[in-house]
This record gives sequence, structure tokens and C-alpha cells, in this order.
Amino acid sequence: MAGKQLRYDGQTVVVTGAGGGLGKAYAVFFASRGANVVVNDLGGSGKGEGASSNMADQVVKEITQAGGKAVANYDDVTNGEAVIKTAIDSFGRIDVLINNAGILRDISFKNMKDQDWDLIMKVHVVGAFKCARAAWPHFRKQKYGRVINTSSAAGLFGSFGQCNYSAAKLALVGFTETLAKEGLKYNILCNAIAPIAGSRLTATVMPPEVLELLKPEFVVPVVANLVHPSNEDETGGIFEIGGGHVAKMRWERAKGALLRADDSFTPGALLNKWDDVSDFSKPEHPTGVANFMELLEEAQKLPPNPAAEKIDFNGKVVLITGGGAGLGRIYCLQFAKYGAKVVVNDLANPEPVVQEIQKMGGEAFGVKASAEDGDAVIKAIIDKYGRIDVIVNNAGILRDKAFHNMDDDLFNTVLNVHLRGTYKISKAAWPYMLKQKYGRIVNTTSTSGIYGNFGQANYAAAKCGILGFSRALAREGQKYNIYVNTIAPNAGTNMTRSIMPEEMVQAFKPDYVAPIVVLLCSDKMPEPATGRLFESGSGWATETRWQRTGGVLFTSEADMTAEGVREKWSTIVDFDDGRADHPSSADDAQKKIMANMNKSKKEGKGSGKQDKEILGNIEKAMKAQAEGTPFNYDERDVILYNLGIGAKRSDLPLVFEQDENFQVVPTFGVIPPFNAVAPFSISDIVPNFSPMMLLHGEQYLEIRSFPIPTESETITYPKLVEVVDKGNAAIVVTGSTTKDKKTGKDVFYNESTVFIRGSGGFGGNAKGADRGAASHVFKAPQRKADCTVEEKTTEEQACVYRLSGDRNPLHVDPEFSKVGGFKVPILHGLCFFGIAGKHVYSQYGMFRNIKVRFAGTVLPGQTLVTEMWKEGNAVIFQMTVKDTGKLCISGSGAELVDGGKSRL
Repeated sequence: MAGKQLRYDGQTVVVTGAGGGLGKAYAVFFASRGANVVVNDLGGSGKGEGASSNMADQVVKEITQAGGKAVANYDDVTNGEAVIKTAIDSFGRIDVLINNAGILRDISFKNMKDQDWDLIMKVHVVGAFKCARAAWPHFRKQKYGRVINTSSAAGLFGSFGQCNYSAAKLALVGFTETLAKEGLKYNILCNAIAPIAGSRLTATVMPPEVLELLKPEFVVPVVANLVHPSNEDETGGIFEIGGGHVAKMRWERAKGALLRADDSFTPGALLNKWDDVSDFSKPEHPTGVANFMELLEEAQKLPPNPAAEKIDFNGKVVLITGGGAGLGRIYCLQFAKYGAKVVVNDLANPEPVVQEIQKMGGEAFGVKASAEDGDAVIKAIIDKYGRIDVIVNNAGILRDKAFHNMDDDLFNTVLNVHLRGTYKISKAAWPYMLKQKYGRIVNTTSTSGIYGNFGQANYAAAKCGILGFSRALAREGQKYNIYVNTIAPNAGTNMTRSIMPEEMVQAFKPDYVAPIVVLLCSDKMPEPATGRLFESGSGWATETRWQRTGGVLFTSEADMTAEGVREKWSTIVDFDDGRADHPSSADDAQKKIMANMNKSKKEGKGSGKQDKEILGNIEKAMKAQAEGTPFNYDERDVILYNLGIGAKRSDLPLVFEQDENFQVVPTFGVIPPFNAVAPFSISDIVPNFSPMMLLHGEQYLEIRSFPIPTESETITYPKLVEVVDKGNAAIVVTGSTTKDKKTGKDVFYNESTVFIRGSGGFGGNAKGADRGAASHVFKAPQRKADCTVEEKTTEEQACVYRLSGDRNPLHVDPEFSKVGGFKVPILHGLCFFGIAGKHVYSQYGMFRNIKVRFAGTVLPGQTLVTEMWKEGNAVIFQMTVKDTGKLCISGSGAELVDGGKSRL
């Protein structure tokens, strides 16, 4: 053990959502280290439905039986006063609050309902606020407190199908940064973590074998250090944790483009200097707003900006919320100047701005309504113009108050106007933008949201939440030509008058923010910007992004103790050791963890102590029965698969559903089982499992229904066939039976054999059973092949094939393929298996079964050569990559139906 044990004797720790997963791991850990623990859990489902005391009671029982002190609390976290009261009533104090409770309601934005949005905000954001607010007076009085808020990679980067969750999780970052600033003088330290850990929530979106490696126990030691009394200065931090990897995040701001702040500062002038906006060659790492007075002074020393191309919005309908004054008014005037039809939305009277635009010869009309009534606002626009092209979500209010004086109304009102209003306007407009395959949205965050600001816990949460929402929405909109960006403007307005001296309000004209907003909404951008964050004001515009430390990899649970983390802390938080990077997606977070898992598995060795447990797990798994996973397909899916294995436009029976011979290439049978849920986890039946060490060795497919239907509703039932111990590796064979849902008859049977390096030596069977045709190894005859087919794959082959179900980034993302040890993304094994099967089918007709052994990799664009030999009722074949001369399929064969007859 590294150094003196971290203890929490006499302290009281409140953990919300502590009935399972990460929350339970926290509770058990802190109790084992001497703390009094309040185990809060409503006992609802992962979607936030229902309630039960069982989960909390079970954790308390486990703690007390081990000699620890714990009490249960069953309140909803939005009743934070009751949660904290349990701590005070039971133990007389509260020292640590871990806001961990959460739910998921994943759904694409077009299908999202207000309930999906509101419930996520209520549990994650309002719940964290209520618990922290209830604990705050106790923290201030005792001049000690530690708070952990739980963000996520979805919040930091935005995640497809999680606009609500991404918004809530980044809102907690702005909230945390503000609490850190307000709490510091009272020795109240607040940090945020973005954990990747197995839980009820992540179980719905991550493979079981990966989840097994992302144990909550890998997250706890970091939190243990952040909330320990020995931490006296780490506050306002954001930590990414998972799979043994720990890193710290911070904001990085480019130098930016600086232009003279006068009438010559136009969108076109900024376009001419756009490269400077994202020039990170001399970045800064701010914790607050830029020095805009200094920037303004520098900008005024510059010569007038050269004449530039005029941006054109003729025919475009542009909505500005909060358009009646300040920034919104200037946006309205600017868009009108460039030819747009402008909709001025404001809760106050929008008519003065409408008339101002009309007097200058522009077209505008007003909609007097709250942004929260987004449906009514968008309906009015569609009724008048029939379309909506651009939205600038600008409406907002301030309700500043020190956190210890902030009440529910102050918090919720600001959250609703800013964050919910932005959601409601965007949601109402989304169907129209999807239909027209065009949209530009600029949402408004603030430096208070990005960096936190004293007295603005409500505003910072709302504004940072808008950034999380925008990043997720950008991912959903991109393929429809809908681009979403976020700006943090600095301008003097009626809203900022309450916090800025009047001379600054006058100097920081909204006119000097408008150019970047107009430019981001135009079609003149050199490359479509989406999902990005920009700060602007005083003639200056810049991009802001994340920077992440190289961090530390702990290769085992034995190393990753609280004390082990403390020993490596200086490396975890070191941004200057040359290893820092700039993640921009949740995949970036996962890639780093997966790469480090791979490294840890290569370095680690099996303990040999798991033999009986592993063998027992195998025995149970062999008996386990799957519930069955539905897979419905139609003609479109058949055509997509056929295209994925190289069907050409001239192959009408494969690509045209109205062709009289339209048919399914029989290797389509591997598709229904692909995402079927097995009744066992690979990590339970072999030691030291890492998905990065897994190789797909063999595939067997049996067709059990003829002809194969071109559309069907099926159910697939996976089972464990066998596990073979090869000493330094394991072989796992999974069988899957796919049945017709209506008749119950078998359609396909698959066996997939995987070879897992580093997972043997557990005392299992060293030799596999004879499984008939499924385990038969074919040997190519010595004579020249009876038939040879050559086919060049396309550069896009993997991109098309993955749409049939195998979405592994290894086959499309160059960065991820590098993690797997490949210079470029490789073709799916089942894709070139399908190509080989297509060749056999085209030459010899329908087969009853087909078995392949994978011998090498294929890169998209390479040429494949299938050599075939007819031997009785079987076709023996192998496939070579012509470009390299190496085999990619060997020792393979297919058993023909009735001797075979060509069908294509």
C-alpha cells in the first residue's frame, strides 16, 4: 500500500443514488474507511420510474454487517432538504456530498418529448442543486465541505440520442465551477467527475464485456482523494475516469482573430481572418472571462478592416429570440441588412425592432411570447413563411444571488428560460429543418457557464447546459445539413448593466459580437462549423476547446487504491509534460481507455486463482437460456446487406426489389444474431478478458429455411457451445439460433468462434469437441482451382457494410483502428466472408451451410480472389488478397443443396 491509509473517521458522507453501481461502491468504500454514510436511493428504474426502499436497505445492511455505520434515505434528490436532514439527524453533521443519482432517457431529438427532457433535468441538475443547497449552510458554518458532482463524456462532448442527458451533465460542470469559486474561502471544495463505469445506466449503451472492465471500483479512489481533508486546493476541476485511466480536463482558448471594432467589422471581414479564430499555436488556459477592455484597446489601434465579401441571406427565414433589445436587436438588424426575413421574438414588445427593420427596407415580423413556448413561436413562423432556416437562441434573464441565498425559484426560473427555452425553440423547429435538410442554429452560452462565476450558480448551470445540448444536437443534425454552434458573447446590454460599469457597457457594443453569429449561420463558411464553442466581443473572436492531461494508467485494481492515486496525483493533473491532448468526442474518451486496457492486459498476468470460479461460471453459462432478441428486416435491409458485400447496380436480383428473382445472398444469415443478447458474459467464463485481445477465428452458418424470406420478423437465441483452454489463450464458441417469430421455425443457425489472447491457463478442456460440419476443417486440393472469381472492394466497402449492424469504430475511424494496431480501418471479417459466400453462390448455387476460417485482414480497396474446388456435394474454397498475396480465408467450405445449381 502506498503511504498512510486515507481515513474519514468522524466524517459524514452523503451519497445519492447509492443503491447500486458507482453509488454503492462509494458508500461501501467510505464506510470501510471510518465514515458515517447516508445511503440515498429512491429505488426507481434506470429511466426514473417507480420507487423502492430495497436497494438502499441492502447497501446499509452490507455496510453494517461489515462493522460500518450507515443509514438509508429514500427521498427523491429533488427533496434535497430531507436527504441532508437524514445526515444531520443521524450523525449531527455532513462533511461530504457526492451527487451521483441519475437516470437515462435516451431518444433521438426528433422523438424526444418534454417529459424526457424535464425528468432528466429534474434528477440530474435540480437534484444536485437541491442537495448542495441544503448542505451549504452546514459547510459554511463548520468551514469545511467537499462536493462531487457527476458529469459524463456525453456532457463534455455531446452524444447522439442524448440531447437531454448531455445538457444536464454539462450543466453540472458550470454549476460545479461556480460552487468552487463561492466555496473556496469557506474551505468548501467542489469538483466534477466524468466517470465511465459499469452501472444500470451504462448497461444499456455499452457491451457487457466492456462494462465488466469499467468497474466502479476504478472510479472511487479518485473521488476518495478529492473529498479527503488532505486535499486543500484541488477545486473546480473536471476529471475523466474509467478503466484504470485518470486524467484532468481544462478549457483551452485560441489566440483568436482581432479586428478593428467599428463599422468595417463585418461577417465578411471576419471570414477573411477565420483561420486565426481557431489558431491554437499560442493558447491560454483561462478560468474566467478574457480581458475585453485590453482587447478593445488593441482593436482600436488597428486600421479599418479591408472591404470584404458580403454575406447573403436572401430568401432565408431567421428567428432571433430575445430580439427586442440588446444583442438580440443587433442580430435582428444585421440579418435584415443581409437580406433575411427576420422574426423578432421577445416576451416584451418586439414591434419597435420590427419597425426599425421595416424603415431600413427590410422584412420582419414580431412574435410576442416566451422562448419556453417554442411551439407557438415556430407555428407563427411556419404559418407566415412556411419554413425556418436559422435560429439564434438569445433570450435570457439574470437572477444573480450568492449560493447560500439562492432559492428554488431563482434557480429554476433561470434554468427554464435559458436552457429549456433553447430546447423548446429548437425542438419545435427541428421537424421543419429535417424535412428541408437545412438549418443553422446558434445557441448562447456565456463565460459564466464555461468558467463559473460567483453568485451565478443558476446562470452558470443553465449556460453550460446549453453548450452540452448544442454539442449533442450538432451530432444529430450534421447528416441533415443542420449545423449547431455555441457562442459566449461579451457585450454591454440591459442585462449586463446590473453587473458592469456604464462606461464598459457603452464600450462593449453588441455590434462587435454580431459578425461571428451572422457568419456561423451563413453558407460562406470555408468548412461547415458544427458542435463548436466560440467566444467573441470587442472585435475579437476565438474558439475554445477541451485540453486533457496525459493522465495515469493503473493497470490493476491492486494498484488503483486511494493511496495509489494520491501517490500519482501530480502526474494526473500535469498539463505540461508533453502528453496532453484535445479530445472532442465521447469516442476520444473511450479510445484512450480501451488503448490503456489493451496495454494493461499485455502487461498483466493471470493469477491462476480463478480456476474453480471460471470453470463453475462456464458450467452455469452452458446451461443458461437466452430470452431471445428480436430482429426484423425488410427488402431495404436485404439490399443494404447485398451492397455491403459488393453487389453492383447490374445485379438486379440483389439490388432491385421488383426484380422477379429478387433474393437474399444466403450469408445474410450472420446479420440477425449480431446484436443478440447472450445469457452469459465472456468476462465471466475466461480470465483476464480484454475485447482488444479478441480475434474472430471461424464462422459457421447453416440455412434452415428455403427459400430465405426477403422480409421477416425473427428472434435469435444465443447460447454458449464450448470454451477451450489453450494455455496462453482461450477459444470461445457461441451458437445462435434465429427463428421466425410467427411460425417458430428455425431460419438460420450460426456458430462464431473467437480466439482470446492472454485468457487461457484456467484448467479447462484443452481440445474442442467434434461439432460436425461446424468444426470441420477443409483442405484445398493440390490441383488448380476449378473456378476463380476476382473482385475489387471499394474504399467505402466498410462504411456500407457497417450499416447492416456491425458499428465497431475499428472499421471506420482511423484513430480507433490505430488503437487496434492497424494503420487504417480494416474491412469486417464477416464482410469478406459474405463476398466469398456470394462467389460460391454465384458459381455453384444455394448451399446448406458454409464454414470459414479467417486467416488475415483486408483493407477496403484491396482486390480479393476466391479459388473454388468442387468435391462431391461440397465446394472447398479459400480467399487471397491479390495486393499482398496473403490468404484472408483458408480451409473453408460449403455444402450444396441438391448438388447445387447457379442462381445468379
